[in-house]
Amino acid sequence: MLVLLAGIFVVHIATVIMLFVSTIANVWMVGSSNVGTISTGLWLLCNKTCTQLPVSSRDEASLKAVQAFMILSIIFSVVALVLFIAQLFTLEKGKRFYMTGAVMLVCWMCILIAVSIYTARFTGTMLYSTNPHHGYCFILAWICFCFSFIIGILYLVLRKK
Repeated sequence: MLVLLAGIFVVHIATVIMLFVSTIANVWMVGSSNVGTISTGLWLLCNKTCTQLPVSSRDEASLKAVQAFMILSIIFSVVALVLFIAQLFTLEKGKRFYMTGAVMLVCWMCILIAVSIYTARFTGTMLYSTNPHHGYCFILAWICFCFSFIIGILYLVLRKK
């Protein structure tokens, strides 16, 4: 049981780190231009230097929603990690990890909403570039989506042990 808890703890920390990286780094979409490689994230458009991300007025609300839900997913993931540590040492068996699992599933839902909006609104549409494709931050966000779901379900299952 201790090895299982340690494994879940390590995966949870890795998920938090990957959420930070995918939210902060500006490599959600990558394309090429006559100047070189262009990448866009949730915040900036980067070529050789990074500038404010140009967004049309009709896509601005969608981008703000993606930014907000990614930040919320980081917050919920960190809260779940703190709850896990607190509940591990304070609650008796059978009552542990209810809240941790629930908060992690809320994190999962925030990631789902953010990445789904980004996929629907911004995939394949990159200014000043040809051949746009997804960058590593977009892929990390989907990996975090899977990990947060698995961790949330495992916390709910482990409450009985």
